[in-house]
Amino acid sequence: MALNRPAISARILAGEHLLIYNRHVLRVPPSWLAAHPGSDLAILHFVGRDATNEIDAFHRDIPQIMRFSIGKLAGDDPWQPLLPPIAAGWSRKDNQWYSAASTFHPDASQVLLVAKDSPAIATAPTLDSLTPPPSTLSLQVQNQHALAYKHLHKRVTDAGLYDTPYFSGYGPEFLRYFLLAVLSFYAYRTGWLFISAVSLGLLWHQLMFFAHDLGHMGVTHDWTYDRLISIIIADFIGGLSIGWWVNNHNIHHLVTNHPSHDPDIEHLPFFAISPKFFSNLYSSYYGRILPFDWASRFFISLQHRLFYIVMLFARFNLYRLSYVSLYKKAFDTKRTRGGRWAWRLEMLGVASFWAWYGGIVLRGCGSWQKALMYMVVSHITTSPLHVQIVLSHFPMSTVDLGPTESFPDRQLRTTSDVICPESVEFIHGGLHLQVAHHLFPRLPRHNLRKASLLIKDFCKEEGLTYAEFGFVKGNKDVVGVLREVAGMVKDLGQQVKLVADVATVEAREAVNKKIAQKEMNHNGNGVMVESH
Repeated sequence: MALNRPAISARILAGEHLLIYNRHVLRVPPSWLAAHPGSDLAILHFVGRDATNEIDAFHRDIPQIMRFSIGKLAGDDPWQPLLPPIAAGWSRKDNQWYSAASTFHPDASQVLLVAKDSPAIATAPTLDSLTPPPSTLSLQVQNQHALAYKHLHKRVTDAGLYDTPYFSGYGPEFLRYFLLAVLSFYAYRTGWLFISAVSLGLLWHQLMFFAHDLGHMGVTHDWTYDRLISIIIADFIGGLSIGWWVNNHNIHHLVTNHPSHDPDIEHLPFFAISPKFFSNLYSSYYGRILPFDWASRFFISLQHRLFYIVMLFARFNLYRLSYVSLYKKAFDTKRTRGGRWAWRLEMLGVASFWAWYGGIVLRGCGSWQKALMYMVVSHITTSPLHVQIVLSHFPMSTVDLGPTESFPDRQLRTTSDVICPESVEFIHGGLHLQVAHHLFPRLPRHNLRKASLLIKDFCKEEGLTYAEFGFVKGNKDVVGVLREVAGMVKDLGQQVKLVADVATVEAREAVNKKIAQKEMNHNGNGVMVESH
């Protein structure tokens, strides 16, 4: 059956989740939406859009996806994308539309979300709601880039870059994990608590790269095996929820650097990399407003000075996010069987982590002062990982160019590499090559360098920019962006103060005028009496 844009729009407005894959129109049933391992948001962000590149990038082999096909696109022209309902502030709940936020257009092409005065269930989106603003991009050019990416993907696959280098890649890493664990244990037993804490922190730092690979199904390439191993690494050894991280990270990859949708740049009240966050934006990931309140004004005005200090303690925030997510999943009745066993194992893993780390390691330090030192040192040792993560995105564009933008264009515009010698790549876990990772998220990170060479050729052929810079320059760029936005907060404060001063003067003059009028009336002879 051939389906045109009006027919697809009507079915989306009726509540169906339709997206395009290789010119097939896929209808994702609610049952699969809830069961999707990459979270329902990963699908909702592509309702009404061509998701061919994204589906291929995030899935190894999905022949079963065609069972969702309800027809093919009519004609041969490139699909003119719709704005997904979630991007317009709409969501489905109990088979009804719910307006969670209103759209905000900082310019002609961008669509951000802000607070809605009175959310209503009885209303529904219209065709206008699904019609994106006029795009500054050429649909034909974006379609060409999407097709070229498919050819690039085939080149990467044919080069064998999806094959996991178990011996040459993970062999040295497993040896490194073992040595750090032994050093931490030996130092602890001999009373060298500081060295033990640093070694444990370095172990966590290195293991998180392994957990990252597993979360992307980049090791065994089987969801069950990779999730099981990742729970052992992240939850049992690191105390963090891999389930929360995967959901968070997938959305970051799909809507990179979008102020209303990417949780990896939504850090109020501590950080804002764009003045768009001054508008009390609505976050589709967190399902709430990101308030630009007095705390945000204070911290953001100093964010360029506090950046490294906050990064020292970033791991504690990961605990918070992990445990809030696990708590919410306890009441999620839509979890599939796989989701249930994974959640139970994660809960056991987190409990086991605090049993050995808190109940044995910290308690065995001898005093609360030493235990506090051990906790702080072991956690701040992981901070370079948090700094590294933001280097590839904070200095890059946060502009929303709409659903017309192709997958490769969006990733190249919002992501950059950190240049480093091959001999010290293990310090960065190979993830300094973020461009290749964002274009091919399932790719084993030991093969990212080879993939980056193919990508650079692709960029030259398609006239696209491949951004990369050194570690020092990257840090300067991040601090520079933070400083610039901090200056805007101060300017905004001065403007608010100026408006408030003007309003105060006007109010005082109005009050004085009223007092004078009353006294004039009270005097009875029309003569103004001076008021002291």
